[in-house]
Amino acid sequence: MTLADLSTGDSCVVLNIKHGTNLRKRLIDLGFIPGTIVGVKKIAPLGDPIEVTIRSYELALRRTEAEMIQIKKN
Repeated sequence: MTLADLSTGDSCVVLNIKHGTNLRKRLIDLGFIPGTIVGVKKIAPLGDPIEVTIRSYELALRRTEAEMIQIKKN
């Protein structure tokens, strides 16, 4: 399951970020470290971008970025 599969109001725990992507380091720098709790705050009407709460701040991600983050739903 990926972060892009969640609905507004759901929360999850980050398991992994897919390897082989140039964006992997950036996502880790933003706080998407395994074990981190992430909450979905809003999803735009067409599904892109997705606003999440992570480590007490809000962040907007593109759907393609959210699809790289493997999660476990709470």
